Amino acid sequence: MPLITDAIGRVLGRRYRLVSPLGVGASAQVFLAEDVSLRRHVAVKVLQPALANDQSFLKRFRAEARSAAALNHPHVARVFDWGEDEGGPYLVLEYLSGGSLLDLLERGTRLSVSQAAAVAGQAARGLAYAHARGLVHRDVKPANLLFDDEGRVRVADFGVARALADGAWTEPAGAMIGTARYASPEQAQGRVLDGRADVYSLALVTFESLTGYVPFVLDTAMGTLAARIGATLPGHGALGQLQPILSAAASPEASSRPDAATFANRLEALAATLPRPQALALSPPIRLSEGPPTVTANATQAMDQTGVMDRTGVMGPPRVAAEPGQVFDGDAFEPTGGSGRPPGRSRKWPIIVLVLVVLALLAGGLVAALNQGLFTPSHAVPSVTGMTLTQARQALAKDHFSVVEQTSVTSITVKAGSIVTQDPSAGSSLKQGSAIHVAVSNGLPRESVPSLLGLGCAGATRLLAVNHLKGVCPNAQAGYSSTVPVGQVINWSYNNTLNAKHAPYGATVVIALSKGPQPKIIPNLAGDTYAQAQQALQSLGLTATESSTPSTQYPAGQVDHTNPPIGSGVAPGSTVTVFVSSGPPTVQVPNLSGDSVGAATAKLANAGLSVGNVFGPSHGMVFTTVPSAGSTVNEGSAINLYTA
Repeated sequence: MPLITDAIGRVLGRRYRLVSPLGVGASAQVFLAEDVSLRRHVAVKVLQPALANDQSFLKRFRAEARSAAALNHPHVARVFDWGEDEGGPYLVLEYLSGGSLLDLLERGTRLSVSQAAAVAGQAARGLAYAHARGLVHRDVKPANLLFDDEGRVRVADFGVARALADGAWTEPAGAMIGTARYASPEQAQGRVLDGRADVYSLALVTFESLTGYVPFVLDTAMGTLAARIGATLPGHGALGQLQPILSAAASPEASSRPDAATFANRLEALAATLPRPQALALSPPIRLSEGPPTVTANATQAMDQTGVMDRTGVMGPPRVAAEPGQVFDGDAFEPTGGSGRPPGRSRKWPIIVLVLVVLALLAGGLVAALNQGLFTPSHAVPSVTGMTLTQARQALAKDHFSVVEQTSVTSITVKAGSIVTQDPSAGSSLKQGSAIHVAVSNGLPRESVPSLLGLGCAGATRLLAVNHLKGVCPNAQAGYSSTVPVGQVINWSYNNTLNAKHAPYGATVVIALSKGPQPKIIPNLAGDTYAQAQQALQSLGLTATESSTPSTQYPAGQVDHTNPPIGSGVAPGSTVTVFVSSGPPTVQVPNLSGDSVGAATAKLANAGLSVGNVFGPSHGMVFTTVPSAGSTVNEGSAINLYTA
């Protein structure tokens, strides 16, 4: 795009003379211009010359320009005309001399809650009007919120973002259609947009006007857009009573946001309860130069009559030139005779009357000035946020300011009993004796606790986080349930209130997860018959199955043990194996013939048997046993050895 200064003096469409630059962006340059036909100031937005050859853009531009020109609302900037020139397509807009919200923010201005509610309410009302007529702005940002010379807000640039989006022209690297700093999550995801995308952007703009920064902004446009998907608006003490209204308007899900009309209603309702906002420090209007500065027309006319000014720079009463035969006496003039002396008595009494009138006027003016506080000194308003009311009164007393307490508000950053917001804001100049309106924190806001039933721990904690709450799922809190599946929420609690409906911002909600049904404890069935054991298990909702086992403790036919063992907890419907004794275990007597007594003793021990008596020489060799080899005997039985 050519240098913006190169275009000064050009006349577009044989009608609009470009006078001075107002601003420049990636896709357009804006000029103060003179409509030479109607002799009025207008603003002309000249778009990129490359767009003149983009038929997709031009088609959309013409349609959007016609739609925007049809808008007629106190809070929408008027589009007077449009056209196409060798320098690029252009729009002719209403010139708003108060500058933009961006101008205020770039000068370091931070709006008070009262000012922000008023500005956002007017902008939302203008957006609601356009949305009702099918126009979505798509690029709501501080630069597009303009002020007229009385401080009223006008939303500008309807239609341009949509036309650029449909064109083939690409903005410079790092830029994107619909400024990323304020774009809604659905814009980042490429979804179809409606008016609630503008509501989201206006909420971020309002947040910035109060805090001085835009939330979710990272180093790149794509990172910025990704950061706000699913993210809720952070809290900030400067938001005051606007916090819940802006949080709803900046909901990450468009379906959860109010439309622009509802947003405007909420802002206007809040504004009605707040102190009257101070006038904004708007940009001075740019005026077309008519030549070197001169005195005003009235003063010029007065100089033409008298040729003099009084010492204050205000024109004094006109003096009449002396006729022949008249001289000035310093106060008035009178006709003189040939001697030059005035005939008759002096006529100074009109001067005395005039002096008395002037003195009376001065006295009246002095009284009025005193009544209006014109001589009352002004002081810079100190910051009292974070102080208690007592501390604030002490801090303000030295400049004779009083404190007026407004309705208390919730705050996530300021503890209960301390001041959250003040109006006028710190640094403002205020006359001695004026009142400072403050809102005191009544503690953390109460958040709604949603139902967590049917969720696992991860899902429940994520849902709580959306409502600015924390969730924990301690193992010690888990419980049994015959109706809730394992791992799902049985109940939750805050401050010992079961299934609490509300909790303070940032509070921790304790979640109880299901461990499934209450386990069944296996009873002691040892010594029972299998039939008795089966009946006992069935009464607990368990299934029995029989197995046989040798037992030295219980006779054959009696229960020796179970698996799982006695005292174990099992889920209802589980199967329990009942081991019934088949009597003591038996072994076969090994063949010991030819073994020494020592070797025979070792073999018997390995078989679970012992040596009874030895008949014959102890150093002899075994030739037989009783019971004999191969016989079945109870485990642990004693075997007699016979040696020779």
